[in-house]
Amino acid sequence: MGYSFASTYLLPFVIAIIMFNLGLGLKIEDFRNIYFHPRAFFTGLFSQMILLPLVAFGISAISDLTPQLKTGIIIIAACPGGAVSNLITYYLKGNVPLSIALTSVNSLLIVFTIPFVVYLGLETFMNEGTYIHLPVFYTIARIFLMIIIPVTIGMYIRRKHPGIADTINQYMKYIILILLAGVYFLVVFEEKGGSITDINRYLNIMPYVFSLNVIGMFIGFFIARICGFNLSKQITLSVEVGIQNSALAITVASSFLGSREMALPSLVYGIFTFFNAVIFGLFIRKQLLKKKA
Repeated sequence: MGYSFASTYLLPFVIAIIMFNLGLGLKIEDFRNIYFHPRAFFTGLFSQMILLPLVAFGISAISDLTPQLKTGIIIIAACPGGAVSNLITYYLKGNVPLSIALTSVNSLLIVFTIPFVVYLGLETFMNEGTYIHLPVFYTIARIFLMIIIPVTIGMYIRRKHPGIADTINQYMKYIILILLAGVYFLVVFEEKGGSITDINRYLNIMPYVFSLNVIGMFIGFFIARICGFNLSKQITLSVEVGIQNSALAITVASSFLGSREMALPSLVYGIFTFFNAVIFGLFIRKQLLKKKA
């Protein structure tokens, strides 16, 4: 009951609060810049949708994990980061409009990409191609309720009442961290029947999902560097490519495919990725600022 209630009701509510908070610091002009300069957006999209799944297939292929766990790693790579990546980008002073734009478009594309990538994973590692179906209308409705509407309300308050926006933002940026940590704890650890039963198994999975997370961040960072993007975009692409939506991956594995085994990599992945991304982002920010000085 705890896991279902947390993932079904509490997590979407907290995500909506996060997006509202992010909207408080945005203006319409921020999104216009993406429209007129879309190179960073399409670079991030390509890295998330193409490069990261390829890395996941490589990691799974060389691992000594079971076929189910290998497929679980593929499922992680098929689920691009959601509001958590937007939040991390905000705290690291990255390009929040770019992050939100990538999240919004990815949330639409996954209706088609997740079934395809997961099908390839099942076919490659389990010799059974099962094509899963994501409800299109339900997915789009969630995007509007959890992302677009809260961000729009926040932007409206910023435009009409900037003083109120600053006051709310001053307190909310700390409160949402506590809310997110608490709800995510419930989502990850209060799975039906109990989720952590064998520490050794989790430790065996950890190096592979850790590698997926770190390699993804480096891919985003170096591609942004090669393309000549500024510091805020480098941080944004590092976070967007490196952070995957573990809650969605758990849902795909356990609910759509009915396999708790396939959900285990996502459970392990979700434990440390937030902290990894923050540490990585702070490190590269510090190093790049040193070079400029």
